[in-house]
Amino acid sequence: MYGWIWRHLPGNAWVRGFISLVLALAVVYALFQYVFPWAEPLLPFGDVTVDGEGTSGAGAGQ
Repeated sequence: MYGWIWRHLPGNAWVRGFISLVLALAVVYALFQYVFPWAEPLLPFGDVTVDGEGTSGAGAGQ
C-alpha cells in the first residue's frame, strides 16, 4: 500500500517526502478533530468498576 502511494506521488524523492509528511499530518488532524470525538461516546471509558468504597490500601484484607 505504501509503495503504491509513493509511486503515485509526483516529483522527486524530496517532494514525495514532503507530500507524504503533509498527508500523514492531515490524517492525524482528521483523526483528532473528527473521528476520535465521534467515537468517544461509543467507548466504555466512563464505565469504571472502581468506586472507592470497601477496603482501602494495599494488604488491607490480610
